[in-house]
Amino acid sequence: MNSKELPDVARHGIVSLPGALDWVGMQGVEMPLRLAEISQGHPVHAHINAEVNLPDPDIKGIHMSRLYLLLDSFADIESLRPASLHDLLREMVNSHHDCGTDSARVSISFNLLHRRPALLSLHLAGWRSYPVRLDIRLIAGVLQLQLGVSVLYSSTCPCSAALSRQLISAGFMATLGQRDTLSATEVADWLNINSTLATPHSQRSIAEVSLLLPSDATEFGILPLINLLEDSLQTPVQTAVKRVDEQAFAKRNGANLMYVEDAARRLQHAVSSLSDNAEIRVRHLESLHPHDAYAQSRSGAPLFAGDWS
Repeated sequence: MNSKELPDVARHGIVSLPGALDWVGMQGVEMPLRLAEISQGHPVHAHINAEVNLPDPDIKGIHMSRLYLLLDSFADIESLRPASLHDLLREMVNSHHDCGTDSARVSISFNLLHRRPALLSLHLAGWRSYPVRLDIRLIAGVLQLQLGVSVLYSSTCPCSAALSRQLISAGFMATLGQRDTLSATEVADWLNINSTLATPHSQRSIAEVSLLLPSDATEFGILPLINLLEDSLQTPVQTAVKRVDEQAFAKRNGANLMYVEDAARRLQHAVSSLSDNAEIRVRHLESLHPHDAYAQSRSGAPLFAGDWS
């Protein structure tokens, strides 16, 4: 049967309750996409939301197959960069001129795999997975670009560290405090055995950062942003480690004691040089409590997409 003979309810159906709609489309479309700024050559498994507006109150529905075919063609021949996504949004708008459409948006989420070296061991490395979200809007011809990334790091509680030091100090005084003289070797021997009388609690922690990019950006800058966040926090989780690397990681944790507020402020300062519009969400998955510690910061106007749930 010729497709023209099949009923087209979206085009010819009668709208029982007329009304304009802000966004209509598809969510959770799965496709392989290539990142232009990452040269590893492997596509990422992406989940895509693609939507257009429906301002004509008397149009029953959009043509979702048109959007899907545009996404499929994009995945086949294009790579992810601001310019190519701008073109995609224009094509989405053009594909629905018969619906009065003048705006489109796409959200793309995926995990970026990147190889990270060990802290000290030469030629030792492992893979890290970073959740990434790209949100792109074309609103009446105006382009908006937003990048979001998530990083895992370790956080050691400053209060717990202070309490642990106090117990160790008290233990030292109870054992050796009555002696008038002590050799460095005796002190070192005591510490080697007793410096873990108490240990501060630390936990895996999550930082989610979203920022608005310039509309004329040529790249998203995904990996540079991830590097900036990890350098700011100083304690990103590690993959392949030997004992020297684990010791170096323990040293980093000791030198970077952080409440959730400290971590959020570090990130706030780090991203201030990149964008006037940024949102930071930090969670410390407490090992002392059954609940999480949380902090949030936002600069500039509210971002148009920041929900990582």
